[in-house]
Amino acid sequence: MQIQVHAGRNLHGGESLLERVQQMVESSITQHADRITRIEVHLSDENSVKGGNDKRCVLEARLTGLDPIAVTHQAESVALAVEGAAEKLERAIGHTLGRLKER
Repeated sequence: MQIQVHAGRNLHGGESLLERVQQMVESSITQHADRITRIEVHLSDENSVKGGNDKRCVLEARLTGLDPIAVTHQAESVALAVEGAAEKLERAIGHTLGRLKER
């Protein structure tokens, strides 16, 4: 499984931020890791220095033989945005795979 992290120009943290995000995403989807080929993480700071719930994380998972699944979450910090999006992605993947088993 490949995890690609794309951070917006208003986010600062360098390689350490990217590594932490990769670890957070990887640990949250371990249950379905065998079905996922790639996850793209898009991080952005919607209004830069103004503050507020403006950190956005978009996760797009590509599962073997299925359409991509994308989720988004906004929060006051990058870590909270990633955690929220990862939880949503885990639920969405579980729901999609559960529907496939029913067929």
